[in-house]
Amino acid sequence: MLEELRALQKKLQEKKRREFNRRVPLGDLLTERGDNAKEMGFGEGTTCYDNVLILGDVKVGKNTWIGPNVILDGSGGKLTIGDFCSISAGVQIYTHNTVEWSTSLGEKPIAKAPTWIGDGVYIGPNSVIAMGVTIGDMAVIGALSLVNSDVPPGTKAWGTPARIF
Repeated sequence: MLEELRALQKKLQEKKRREFNRRVPLGDLLTERGDNAKEMGFGEGTTCYDNVLILGDVKVGKNTWIGPNVILDGSGGKLTIGDFCSISAGVQIYTHNTVEWSTSLGEKPIAKAPTWIGDGVYIGPNSVIAMGVTIGDMAVIGALSLVNSDVPPGTKAWGTPARIF
């Protein structure tokens, strides 16, 4: 059976290479990105790689691209992502943190707050969006940024922590 699975993977990889000149993990060979998004109830035209980790209450609008190795964590409150967004590879978006819970040896509660990403937002690769942050429509977040405060609509922010430019 393992031999058959390897042969199937090889055949699917060769097909993907011919069609798109790319190599992807097995899960992305077996699923379609649009179907993955539809299964989660995301908006029409949204795509989501198979290896995206989705937890809790996550709502995504239409025509949004969610790249590989992304974490969408709505376990601490609603995580909302708008229409026509690009959520680049490795992005992590949170609605909770366990800082005070950990440092108080469990005496303080886990911090929770909803996070909101507007329409037409670009979030660069490997950026982290902290809980409770609002990113306004058509904002741009540069690669490798830590966004721990709100970003107004139409602005550009990058850095660790992110600053508005």
